[in-house]
Amino acid sequence: MAESPAELAPASPDGPHTSAATSAAPIDGAGPERPPAAVLEGVSRKFDDVIGVRDLDLTLPSGKILGLIGPSGSGKTTTIRMLTGALRPSTGRVTVLGEDPTRFTRRTRERIGYLPQFSVLYPELTAWETVDFVAALTGTLLFRRMIRVRRVLHVLELWDVRGRRVSVLSGGTQRRVALACALVGDPELLFLDEPTTGIDPILRESIWAELARRRDAGRTILVTTQYVSEAEQCDLVVLMADGNVIAYDTPEGMRRQASQGEEVSSRDSRPPFDEIFADLVRQNGFHGDGDPKKKAR
Repeated sequence: MAESPAELAPASPDGPHTSAATSAAPIDGAGPERPPAAVLEGVSRKFDDVIGVRDLDLTLPSGKILGLIGPSGSGKTTTIRMLTGALRPSTGRVTVLGEDPTRFTRRTRERIGYLPQFSVLYPELTAWETVDFVAALTGTLLFRRMIRVRRVLHVLELWDVRGRRVSVLSGGTQRRVALACALVGDPELLFLDEPTTGIDPILRESIWAELARRRDAGRTILVTTQYVSEAEQCDLVVLMADGNVIAYDTPEGMRRQASQGEEVSSRDSRPPFDEIFADLVRQNGFHGDGDPKKKAR
């Protein structure tokens, strides 16, 4: 089982900073003394005879971006649903912001933003109305709400379609509307299940820049993705295959693990993360598809 020490989180060389482009206000007490945002201890989840997640030990340090990365069926969505309280673990313990997710208080729920894997939107509302409606549910006052809605629509390049009904938007645009709903309340903790799926590469870079700005303001973000290359954007990376955690480290630490500790002298010669993922899967006794029934020999 891969270890998950909070101290793996890399320190920023320049310290926390904010950007004029972000509306995220710094969190009081943000710093290394903050307790972990979430902890999973010995967590497993079964679906009848199928094991979705196996003996998961994981710590999500506050003020970091942690990426759960792996192919479909690796246990990413199951993990994030247990963290949000949508699923109970079969065994083990889950704690989020100091509480059992299945018994969140209203105040704790207000501190969390969640983008599910499959978006649920009101088709008759416009993009603006949808995001504004979600912002209103958070209790944000009208003037501040308008500022936040306007900004998140610009960040996700939705401003030009703000007056269009969700039902006529493309699948990728609808996904951006759902992401805007998760971001608009400026939550302290964000769970984003494959937020960049179906979104073009250039806009994906803008989304990751926005997540980095929020991280720098003290927010904590857990992201799942099938795009292994997005591991570079995270402070910490968890590689999963068939419900197993096969590695947990910083992106650079992952490279060292894959190269058996050898240093890579040139940045240009570093292998892409899809190769690193495949190497780590094989090193842990699996084939490249992560199937434990096909143990590498």
